[in-house]
Amino acid sequence: MIHHLHRQQPLNCSLEEAWEFFSTPLNLNRLTPKSVGFKIIHCAEGSMHQGQIIAYKVKVAPFIWLTWVTEITFVEDKKSFVDDQRIGPYKLWHHTHQFEETDDGVVMTDSVVYVMPFGIFGKIAHALFVKRQLQHIFDERKLLTDGIFNASNA
Repeated sequence: MIHHLHRQQPLNCSLEEAWEFFSTPLNLNRLTPKSVGFKIIHCAEGSMHQGQIIAYKVKVAPFIWLTWVTEITFVEDKKSFVDDQRIGPYKLWHHTHQFEETDDGVVMTDSVVYVMPFGIFGKIAHALFVKRQLQHIFDERKLLTDGIFNASNA
């Protein structure tokens, strides 16, 4: 079964500021809740580029860490980029990040298409835990992003 996660968020900044921040892979640490258990273990410095490989350790249960490797498979400067899982907890993970300039700043859109592994066991895990965990991560990411870009609006 294919699952979709879609989020939009206004950012009180210029398109250039949004792009500079979100196209710097190391900033992902600032956008991931501490409660998740997440560490970048391999990433070249600087801005992302097509073909870039980023590796992480993700805590999936107490004392259980998985390696997750993504590749930046598409970049359109100041408009969008895509990361696709190469190794990790999902059978498929395709995450599109889009940025659109508006009169009030920028609208950032995250669209994730993902598939759970392990057949019926993956469906059960998704229903009991994974769906809620992903929603929590993106809810927290919204709050953290608001703190960076929308603090003057709070």
